[in-house]
Parts: sequence; structure tokens; C-alpha cells
Amino acid sequence: MPNEVKIKEVKEKAEDEYKKIDKVLCPYLNRKVHFNAKGLDHIKMKEWNKTRLVSDQYLRLKFLKLASKIVEMSNTLQEFHETKSFERRIINSRWERKLLQVKYYGFVAILNKLRVKIIVKEVEGGQPYFWSIIPFWKHKKDPITKQIKKVFHEGDLERE
Repeated sequence: MPNEVKIKEVKEKAEDEYKKIDKVLCPYLNRKVHFNAKGLDHIKMKEWNKTRLVSDQYLRLKFLKLASKIVEMSNTLQEFHETKSFERRIINSRWERKLLQVKYYGFVAILNKLRVKIIVKEVEGGQPYFWSIIPFWKHKKDPITKQIKKVFHEGDLERE
């Protein structure tokens, strides 16, 4: 895990790049996917008011720059989930939770030898927006301990 200075640097760079994106056309959806604050917040928070582990945030922020490219290239849907969930919305000038239909679209791509899944979320009555980026991992057996461990990426993360 990188030191605090490196983590802060990656976070600031990812946030600056993310804020410049606005929206991109997704060929599969044939609509624009918005890159708003909800997606960036979800990268840092598991759910409202519950922060992700710093190591998890770091990995997601490190590869966040790939998100818009993957959405723009996505002609095939790999995952789809539709459900009803309570979503936080401002109603009558205050935050309330309302039960709404929600669709999740999953797009997987391999860029720079890294397999990444992008989740696009669409809440009833709204536009689709970037929700999450998930770096995939491989299961590898440690030759010394013989334990199986998750490997997010092979090679130097700092240089990729």
C-alpha cells in the first residue's frame, strides 16, 4: 500500500480528471452516461455515510481514468440487475428516502492488461450515470505458503 502522500496525490488527480468528464455516449444504451458527484462519492463510500477502506478507495481512484473510455467503448452488456430500492432524494427541501425502480448495467473491459468492470446506475425518472469501477482480480497460489490470495493486478501499480 502506498504512503499517505501518494494516496492523497492519486485522489486529487482522480477527482480533478473526473470533474472534467461531464457525460459520454454509451453505444449499448444509445444514451449519454453522466459522470456526477454520486459516482465519485460511491468510489469513496460503500453507502451513504460509510467510508470504504483506504486501500479500496486507492485502487478504484487509481483506475478511475479508465471509466469514461470503457463506457464509450461498451457495445455489449455483461451484467444487468433491476430492483426497487430506497434512494435518497431532496423532496420539499429536505433529504428523504423514496422507493424507486433502479437498473444497474455492468460493462467489462480489458485495458492496459487490467480487467475492469464499470457499473452504470439508472434511477427511475433520471438519466443513467456512472456508479462504480471495480478492478477484477485473479486467484493465485503463493508458492511458499500455498495459500490462495487475490491479486488485483500483476506488475507495478505505480507505473500502469
